[in-house]
Amino acid sequence: METTPFDPTAPLPGPPDPWASTDTPSRRDGPPFHMTEMIAAEPALAERILARHAGADSAAANLAARIMDAIAAGSPVVFTGCGTSEHGAIAAAEILREAAGLGSPLVWSAQAFELSLDPPTGGLVIGITHEGATIATNAALEASRAAGADTAVITVTDRSPAATFASVVVETGELDQSWCHTVGYVSPIVAATAIAGHIAGARVDGAAARALLAGGLTHEATTAAEALAMRLAGLDRLLVLGSGADRHAGRELVLKIEEGTWLPAAYRDLETFLHGHLAATDRTTGIVVLASDRRARDARAARIRGALAAANVIGMPTAAIVSPGYDVLLPAATTTAGRIVVAEAPEDVPAAVGALLSTATALQTLTERLARVRRVDPDPIHRDVDRYREAADAAG
Repeated sequence: METTPFDPTAPLPGPPDPWASTDTPSRRDGPPFHMTEMIAAEPALAERILARHAGADSAAANLAARIMDAIAAGSPVVFTGCGTSEHGAIAAAEILREAAGLGSPLVWSAQAFELSLDPPTGGLVIGITHEGATIATNAALEASRAAGADTAVITVTDRSPAATFASVVVETGELDQSWCHTVGYVSPIVAATAIAGHIAGARVDGAAARALLAGGLTHEATTAAEALAMRLAGLDRLLVLGSGADRHAGRELVLKIEEGTWLPAAYRDLETFLHGHLAATDRTTGIVVLASDRRARDARAARIRGALAAANVIGMPTAAIVSPGYDVLLPAATTTAGRIVVAEAPEDVPAAVGALLSTATALQTLTERLARVRRVDPDPIHRDVDRYREAADAAG
């Protein structure tokens, strides 16, 4: 196992020059994994990304102006990506809708393969791709440009393949060292936060973003994640529930659990869970609720209590990742496996940004602790096993 000391406050390596895609992460026999270090690096990373894109002459400001021009013209603004980057695209659309102040139906997200088959003929398409080499995302950008849309990309460098299909490149600058992407999830959310700040005329302070991400890394939060992992690791599957902006974090948690711990998981919208899906659950099914979106908090909390009550009747172990505002609204007895309490976003941080940043490191740490309990190295996402590497190659 590598023993080189890791400084979580230092910048992460950028992509090689000339650009090249990453190799399989080096093998570690136990923690700290590369993923462990990437999670620890995110608070300082967020502060650096926001500082990099604070200026009026930044790429983030340029893209903000293009977004507002498209909305003013009644044209769509479509975010797109695959895997973790798709969740980043969904989150970015949520952040930008709030920043526009309209809940604008013109701002939305689409899965990259589907968008490549049915690209918009105008407006603006913004790709999210961590390294910049995702085939489906680049195809969506290329098809959208050919159909008549303007294109942009949020990615690690303007030297990546994706940059060749974009008029504007918002660089995140630092590269995830694990294939179980955590930095690859947080980076576009932070970049979208910077863009939204230029639109709203009120930037999120870097220290505030750092504090929200650090809230999931406190001793209390980490201890709670370890306890949850011990309780959930031996179940047959997990269901993750969310509402509002927490839906996007919930989808990312499912992906992290499946690729990083090999435990089957599925996402359900909060209300959807109670309409038929409940019939397929039993004591071997675990529930994890994410609750941090402060918008309509009382109504969301009431429905969460109902979902947890139903799960408790069946005997499912129930857990939650919650902000303090939800913690007081959900009796301790409703989460039989425990809960992680994250930081509460201050009122001057937009609700979507606050929800997404406050839960990011907590959901990632829960995944990493599940990997430890299940004795899985999360970094190669199972592709250190020939069959799974060959399966990925066969898919093309």
